[in-house]
Amino acid sequence: MGGAAASALAAAGIYELADRMATAPPRVATGARPPEQHLLDGIRVVTDNDVEVLVPPLHHQVVTAKLRVDESPAALDDARQSLEEALARLEQRFEATPAGLGVTVAWGLPYFRRYVAGQAAAHLPIDRRASETRGREVRVLEDSIRFPTDPSSTRLESNDVAVLFRSDALDHIAAGAKAVFDDLDGLFDVTSIRKGFVGGGFDGGPGLPKQMAKAAGIDGADLIPHGSELFLGFTSTQKAGLGPSRIANIETLGYADVGANAYFAQGTHMHLSHLFEDLAAWYLIFDFQDRVDTTFRPRLDVPQYTRTVPQGPDDVQSAAEVGRDYARYRQIGHSGSIQPTSRLERDTVGRDGTLYPRGTAVPQRADFNTLDNPFFWTADVGRDEYVDTPAAGLHFVVFNPTSDDFRRNRLAMDGVMPNGSRLRFGTGSTGRGFNSILRTTHRQNFLVPPRVHRSFPLSEIQGR
Repeated sequence: MGGAAASALAAAGIYELADRMATAPPRVATGARPPEQHLLDGIRVVTDNDVEVLVPPLHHQVVTAKLRVDESPAALDDARQSLEEALARLEQRFEATPAGLGVTVAWGLPYFRRYVAGQAAAHLPIDRRASETRGREVRVLEDSIRFPTDPSSTRLESNDVAVLFRSDALDHIAAGAKAVFDDLDGLFDVTSIRKGFVGGGFDGGPGLPKQMAKAAGIDGADLIPHGSELFLGFTSTQKAGLGPSRIANIETLGYADVGANAYFAQGTHMHLSHLFEDLAAWYLIFDFQDRVDTTFRPRLDVPQYTRTVPQGPDDVQSAAEVGRDYARYRQIGHSGSIQPTSRLERDTVGRDGTLYPRGTAVPQRADFNTLDNPFFWTADVGRDEYVDTPAAGLHFVVFNPTSDDFRRNRLAMDGVMPNGSRLRFGTGSTGRGFNSILRTTHRQNFLVPPRVHRSFPLSEIQGR
């Protein structure tokens, strides 16, 4: 890893302010680390507007990289042991809650194609649902695509690995990044560092998004409502609006065939993207009711200045209801549009025996606001169109059982319904949810193995 990347990993920049602006919430560990990498223990639950809300870690960082490792079995074995030892030391040092450090290691298709192609052909789970729909074999991990509202400039990335660090303490994240990318110098070429924050206002006060945006001089920052969890003002971590426990595991809902040895069982799929958010347009062009209509569903009756809106099974829209909203108002809401694809259509018993009722959410989001433009640091300033002035944005991180499951949700956000029908919108229309104030710059899909296989997955079965 180059010196510039190492220096950037150690730096916090404007994000140092976040540690001074928010008090870490109380966290209580409830048990041992789960076999899933993407699940965190000790997530606090608070009630706002009579709605249960999960309190996410205050600070997030994603580091993407390409490998410098030789393709020989011996080199891969050494790399796997080095990475696993570093991760194990972090687990010994920090507890498994946001008060400690959460580390999620995710692997991109370039890794599987270059280093373990034979093993991947045998062991990467097959997406049953997508294969049936498309009439050909589809794996749970696919290349990312541009969606109808993505600009042609949206970059489809090709990183080997992405590591997500989450904590209430910036110094814990810095320690994690140092242990994986700095101390293991020689394994990785870092391609980007992405930093950000979320929450901080559930116990009173302005919240991190408002404070950080104002400190950075972002146009429209003063209009962010007090206590907002994210820049756009509404709470996004309603307990009933996020997938519970192990529902996003590859194996849970039966969307995928994990194979006879179930190598990737208790793993999941992760989508990573970056979006710019136009805060001035959001607060100056859209009034409160417009923002409710755009975020949830047209003409939803919400008291003025409410920040947490119920998102339980009784609040879910069907595809027919989304279509009726479009026919009547030429508008769809963000939450409403994706609910026909992101919520269970019927009561479902998971592979572990858990009953998931109709209307249960599947995706587990871990997105966070950022002032990166588009990244805190990039190895290729020109390619990534890096600018050193702050900009309001979102690093979108979400866990779904498969690439196709994410794809269905994102297409629905653009008005492509589960049956393939399209709700047509004019260019730049404000009727298509958030899309008129968002611009996506980068996308990539990753596979998150279970904890036991998180370090260079499949490399230990070379030649078998």
